[in-house]
Amino acid sequence: MHKCREGQLYIGGAWTSPGQCEIEPVLNPATEEVLGYAALASTADAEAALDAARTSFDHGPWRRMNIAERAAVLGRMVDWLEARDEELCALVRIETGSLQSFARSMQFGTGISHARHFLKIAPQISSQSFPLETVQRPDGTAIVGGGVAVREPVGVCAAITPYNVPFMLNIGKVIPALVMGNSVVLKPSPYTPFSALILGEAAEAAGVPAGVFNIVNGGPDIGNALTTDPRVDLVSFTGSDTVGAAIQAQAAPTLKRCLMELGGKSAMIVCADGDVEAAAQNALASLTQHAGQACASMTRLVVHNSVRPAFVARLREMFEAVVIGDPADPATSMGPLIREAARRRVDHMVQAAIGEGVKLVTGGRIPAGRDKGFFYEPTLFDDVDNRSLIAREEAFGPVGVVIGFDTSDEAVAIANDSEFGLTGAVYSKNVGLAYEIAQALRTGKVNINGGSGKMSSYHPFGGIKRSGYGREFGELGLHEFTYVKTIAYRLA
Repeated sequence: MHKCREGQLYIGGAWTSPGQCEIEPVLNPATEEVLGYAALASTADAEAALDAARTSFDHGPWRRMNIAERAAVLGRMVDWLEARDEELCALVRIETGSLQSFARSMQFGTGISHARHFLKIAPQISSQSFPLETVQRPDGTAIVGGGVAVREPVGVCAAITPYNVPFMLNIGKVIPALVMGNSVVLKPSPYTPFSALILGEAAEAAGVPAGVFNIVNGGPDIGNALTTDPRVDLVSFTGSDTVGAAIQAQAAPTLKRCLMELGGKSAMIVCADGDVEAAAQNALASLTQHAGQACASMTRLVVHNSVRPAFVARLREMFEAVVIGDPADPATSMGPLIREAARRRVDHMVQAAIGEGVKLVTGGRIPAGRDKGFFYEPTLFDDVDNRSLIAREEAFGPVGVVIGFDTSDEAVAIANDSEFGLTGAVYSKNVGLAYEIAQALRTGKVNINGGSGKMSSYHPFGGIKRSGYGREFGELGLHEFTYVKTIAYRLA
């Protein structure tokens, strides 16, 4: 594992060890062992980071460089990270409790892939020229003029990230913001600070100018300092809808732009002619690969009643074959939740559903014989009413509910009857029907029969309703960190 900057913060291009700063242990969620100690920033540290970011943006060289020049510097930063892939994958695995395969692919590999794509396409962004227009003047002469729209950096961006896929989300916010010319203050989850601090080492090694990129680890008080300060122009947040709503309220008095990627209660629709085995495999991966700690998890399994018994039986078989344990063991197929508070929340929701009479198929408890680690059994409910709490609130754990339907219109109505709208899925051999269903779903993304097979760097990602707004990744993800300036000119 890479040895991170214990007890330090990255502010103004320097590693600082604040004298009044609290130190908090960082745990391996599979073993509860202490991995190291991270500094929790004070409000004075947040103030220093904001001042450094504002000064670097207003007076420094970064935003005055062209995009290709910035991309070259950030390319060295990504090179530095990629050269340490083995140790960084190990760091991500033990800090988040994710499987080795997930740490290498989704956590690290997808983050690097997104970064490379941003740096490739950013220099291709060009201004938009408008047609020349003639305006007749009262004296009989004419004015010929035109205009151009250019993209400018927003300014100082506060990036606030969660604990589930921290490396990928940190790099997925920092790289596009920086390459478009902004300055950034990154606040990671206190559960996973080392996956953020490593970016500070990479930026330092690459020669990112002082103050352009800053990292302050801390709790809600530090987040509040970032979201309310008038020096911040944009807040990019990934996390729960409840916290997202609070951040939007905090940002409102200073009229900051916000980019929100929030929770989900996504529906997978399995039609009568859908591939039951493939759909069950998708549900298994979605709910167990990272213990269900993903906003895009398929947690509502909306299955045609003619194939629902077969689907439930197969998914139950898969769930009960899951090997729960420490991801350090290659035989493990599901690791822990991040902390005891997360496990307690999942169990509370599961027990409440059982108390309401919802039909439990399998799971619903802490695995026996595990004294250490925040583990929970993969849990499946069947014949669930879409109005029940377990079908409406995000558990953020390995919990799925099966809801039956008889017609395609009914399936769409069930899927859309949610406060969330992040992702969705459709399984049907009738691709035309599947496409029509996908068009009817009120959600930010839909995968048909498994989708493209990966989280593509070309595809924008984000939600609607309580799943947030704005888009990350792809060219649209770059545009989110800019504003459009129109320049009008006169030729004659």
